[in-house]
Amino acid sequence: MALTGFMEFFSKGKTFRPKKKFNPGTLRYSLHKQAQASLSSGINLRSVVQLPEGEELNDWIAVHVVDFFNRINLIYGTVSEYCTDETCQTMSGGPRFEYLWEDGNKYKKPTAFPAPQYIALLMDWVEAQINNETMFPVSTDVPFPRTFIPLCRKILKRLFRVFVHVYIHHFDRIVAIGAEPHVNTCYKHFYYFVREFDLVNTKELEPLKEMTAHICRDQSPTPHASDTPNK
Repeated sequence: MALTGFMEFFSKGKTFRPKKKFNPGTLRYSLHKQAQASLSSGINLRSVVQLPEGEELNDWIAVHVVDFFNRINLIYGTVSEYCTDETCQTMSGGPRFEYLWEDGNKYKKPTAFPAPQYIALLMDWVEAQINNETMFPVSTDVPFPRTFIPLCRKILKRLFRVFVHVYIHHFDRIVAIGAEPHVNTCYKHFYYFVREFDLVNTKELEPLKEMTAHICRDQSPTPHASDTPNK
């Protein structure tokens, strides 16, 4: 399922929040268009995520973090009216996994929230990070900070939790509207990307392990160095 089909399908619905866009004429806009063209061409997703020859890794990661933010917003938008404080009283992925919110600012300690509140906080936080030109420089003349990759790991780890909640608690809605192949394509792209660049460890990916094995049949069995639990 090409990206074109994904975007056409979800553009008919509502977006959870405004999408972040790249400025035309910039390097990251070009990389964004290059990545979209590769996806739309139907190339194997494992190949699509690989760093293009001659490009900088940080630029490639920045483009994908923004793209994943946009697409996961679209996906959540399709189930958000069914995800309420009453139906989803915790931000969870089944009985074994519950996520608490902590941002080091307003919420300095891990705090439990109903899923819609947690996801709203998460999306606000991600949006603030990617709009911060100190962390995500707009100009290629401005270097990325040394904290850029650790920040992207945190962003992607948290965005993955939205996949977990949607798949485990709202999959019936995804199937009912015919979105399953589109969501699966987005998830596979996300999964291959974070594994290619060692951005989310397998401990965090555990809630969707069985589903991933089913839909990502060509996943690499080789473990990454960061697969040991985070301290």
